[in-house]
Amino acid sequence: MKTNGQNINNHVTQVFLSNLSQVIMTSVMMKNILLLLWGMASAADITTSTTTVPPQRSFEIDYENDGFLKDGQPFRYVSGTIHYFRVHPTDWADRLQKLRRAGFNAVQTYVEWSSHEPEPGVYDFTEGLDLEAYLQEAQKQGLLVILRPGPFIDAERDMGGLPYWLLRINPLMRLRSSDQSYMKYVNRWLGDILSPKLKPYLYENGGPIIMIQVENEYGSYYACDFAYTAALRDLYRSKLGDKIVLFTTDGSGVGYLKCGKIPGTYATVDFGAGGDVTKPFEAQRLFEPRGPLINSEFYPGWLDHWGAPHATVESSKVCKSLDDMLALNASVNVYVFHGGTSFGFGAGANLGGTYQACPTSYDYDAPVSEAGDPTQKYFDMMKVISKYLSIPSGPEPKPTPKEAYGDVPVIPIGSLFELAEVSQSVIRPWPVSFEDLSVQNGLVLYQTNITFMVPDPARLSLNDVHDRAYVFVDENLIGVASREQDISTLPIFAKVNSTLSIIVESQGRVCFGSGINDLKGLLTNVTLNGYQLKNWRMTPLPLTHTQRFKKGIARMLERGQDIVSRRLFGTPQGGMTFYWGEFDILDNPKNTFLRLDGWTKGLVWINNFLIGRYWPVVGPQQTLFVPHGILKMGPNEIFLLEQEASPCSSSLDCKVVFVDTPVVNGPTPK
Repeated sequence: MKTNGQNINNHVTQVFLSNLSQVIMTSVMMKNILLLLWGMASAADITTSTTTVPPQRSFEIDYENDGFLKDGQPFRYVSGTIHYFRVHPTDWADRLQKLRRAGFNAVQTYVEWSSHEPEPGVYDFTEGLDLEAYLQEAQKQGLLVILRPGPFIDAERDMGGLPYWLLRINPLMRLRSSDQSYMKYVNRWLGDILSPKLKPYLYENGGPIIMIQVENEYGSYYACDFAYTAALRDLYRSKLGDKIVLFTTDGSGVGYLKCGKIPGTYATVDFGAGGDVTKPFEAQRLFEPRGPLINSEFYPGWLDHWGAPHATVESSKVCKSLDDMLALNASVNVYVFHGGTSFGFGAGANLGGTYQACPTSYDYDAPVSEAGDPTQKYFDMMKVISKYLSIPSGPEPKPTPKEAYGDVPVIPIGSLFELAEVSQSVIRPWPVSFEDLSVQNGLVLYQTNITFMVPDPARLSLNDVHDRAYVFVDENLIGVASREQDISTLPIFAKVNSTLSIIVESQGRVCFGSGINDLKGLLTNVTLNGYQLKNWRMTPLPLTHTQRFKKGIARMLERGQDIVSRRLFGTPQGGMTFYWGEFDILDNPKNTFLRLDGWTKGLVWINNFLIGRYWPVVGPQQTLFVPHGILKMGPNEIFLLEQEASPCSSSLDCKVVFVDTPVVNGPTPK
């Protein structure tokens, strides 16, 4: 069959480019005739056979008929993306049920290396990272699985899902290349750790996995290292066998596919709604003259950035393009069917005209909202799919239960400077990066003493700060430097022996393009009127380590019983301050949303679970989704770290509000 396809490649390509639609529709008609004949032959075989032999499970590309064969029968998938690491595990079943109920027959997900190996040789496949449990749940819901293990995934995740510690090992590491300092850890992760977990779940072995993607949109990366992509292909083959269908995904342009296509894997494309859907498939056909048409990322919405309007795509536009593709017998994956939430510090950033950080919400204007609610787009897409695939019977999918738990008083319990005093520090002659300090994300306090007289005011230069720096002199806030706003120089008022403190925040590593080697912290020497400042004390704040964070807070509170004698606030406006509150839930917890009107920028923990970042003053996200799975009957704790300014006029009138309605499309400066 391969030989036949190769003999007619050139001819098919020319015909296809001249009249793509006609070729595809002819192929569909021929396929239907073959199906009819196949069915008649199968019926005859059944009537004459005296024994029934269970068919061997198989999934393969049918090059002759431009489709797939599943257990020997023609097949095409309509899939939807749901990232297990963006959904609380108590909601996996609900989201997968809604996917199947809408007529989808497969789920697609990335595997995030950085979450599973947060430090070299330290692995986590528990709770929300229990990949095998997710695969089992997908199969239980009647879904096949299309897996995208990377190692690079993008997905608007910190460093595109690559572990930050790669940059600690070698800051100049050529990521996504055949650089051996990189491949050493890729081979260990994919070959020794992940592949043995995946193999029992391959379709041929009784599991749900039908396809595995090699790398991710590699044609959009500058390296174009064919030795690297071939090595990944060979690694998967050696560990998972020759039967698993390997594929690549790239933008729908020849320039992308030139570097993205890997010999021995099937090339697919991605594109959004609107226009003539046959045009993007032309690029795929140049590299895959025969085989199924596949859009591996069909976008029903789009991603957001802090400070920019919430992205939306009209349902009618999405449904027309979906209908057009399915009419061509294409296989389609909707990216994303349900976006979920970038909990903790999971959100990444992009480099457009400037640095652009992604918000905590990954709502994406998807068919199923961040909280798990079917939207009108969901039902519209279900109607389109019903023209081509059977829709499972059952009750109409409903919104998830929600509760407005109302106002929760919070009190200040101490400043970030107090937490730093009971945390471990590192002293170096010059500032070092988060990576050198083994800090994955969060905040680091950099401090030094000014040992010489300076003009009044003096010019402080932070020439390469990643990403946001709060500058204090003797713990008095002077100003903010910002990578996003390209602010790197500040006037300060300082005396000899003044303490200069700079709290640097990582807002998320770049997740796409050539800038993914995105070190965090103060990356060059700091100067004061041209003089380099030396002898730095650097204190990582233990915000990502629950036990160390709780111990630090406890030690901070133990420093004085007299709350008045302590410096509760990091700034007079209530910035760089921790707040604590408690609220009771009397029955089974429900989903809710934390609204932070009047608060500025910071982090939220509920019951020791880091929900993520908030920044309502720039939008568009105004509320944080709080899944029922992290709440409990009885008392629940909330911690906030407000970095800039709270709405409190005194230490006794602070509050936050839990509501039952999300706002992810609030006002923005631009």
